[in-house]
Amino acid sequence: MIRKKVGNYLLISGMIVLFFGIFIYPHKAMSTGSNNRGTFTSSSEINKDNTLYRKIQMYSDQHKIEPIDAKVDRVWKAIPGYNGLSVDINASYKKMKKSGEFDKNKIVFKEVSPKVHLEDLDPEPIYRGNPQKPMVAFLINVAWGNEFIPGMLKVLSNHETKATFFFDGSWVKKNPELAKMIKDAGHEIGNHAYSHPNLQQRTEAETMAELKKTNDVIKETLGITPKWFAPPSGSFNQVTIQVANRLDMKTVIWTVDTVDWRKPATSEMVRRVVSKVGNGSMVLMHPTKPTAEGLDTMIMDIKAKGYKLGTVSELMSEKRVN
Repeated sequence: MIRKKVGNYLLISGMIVLFFGIFIYPHKAMSTGSNNRGTFTSSSEINKDNTLYRKIQMYSDQHKIEPIDAKVDRVWKAIPGYNGLSVDINASYKKMKKSGEFDKNKIVFKEVSPKVHLEDLDPEPIYRGNPQKPMVAFLINVAWGNEFIPGMLKVLSNHETKATFFFDGSWVKKNPELAKMIKDAGHEIGNHAYSHPNLQQRTEAETMAELKKTNDVIKETLGITPKWFAPPSGSFNQVTIQVANRLDMKTVIWTVDTVDWRKPATSEMVRRVVSKVGNGSMVLMHPTKPTAEGLDTMIMDIKAKGYKLGTVSELMSEKRVN
């Protein structure tokens, strides 16, 4: 009899506890599962998170930029690719999760590589970077003009601008210290053949000798091997392109020419060049009086048009300009 009363008492007590658990503390009774950190997440928080996630996905769909494949253009020949852009949904969600509110300033982007790269194309000359890339490169061919080089280096340094200098091999042999000054200033070094030949009129063996001899003297003097080749006077043929390719160099021409060797009026030269530059332009110049005098204005005016200045390698890179 006593056991029966005790049993009934325990049953009634248990029912009372259950009643209070469900109706007095419903927020605890409705806790659902655990997240990755082992803490419980309420259903309302899950709904809030799902809404945030969907908003980020929607933003991603609206702001996706497709990558551009490298290609051989009928006019411009080899053109490098350019990375696309997409939202890193998980990284963006992680940055917004604490507040639970969508904030486009916390969106995390990631670059998307194209399927076809410059290296995948058959050997072709390169006249420009990708036309969607807001960058311009200076190509400075050096075979003479020593007296203008220090001043040009100072202007480039003042503007924190790097260029690609293409060295004539015989010039490097005669001017190793000046060549080192350019390299030590952080500029990129390319190959401009050894004796400023007209390569359209040279045999395959002669072209190989010109390019290899230049690479050898640059390697000996500066400890680097060029990966870009600029034919003297822009004179080349398919044999030239193939020989450079066998030496692991791509052939670079230009988009805009200063024609500074003709000694134009400095202001006229600068105006003409700046008016012609666009996305992916490569500007050819030499160590000359007009370029030395006009380089400062040229840099400022090109930047004022919204272009970033970089080396040939930076321009040919698929990396996006921020």
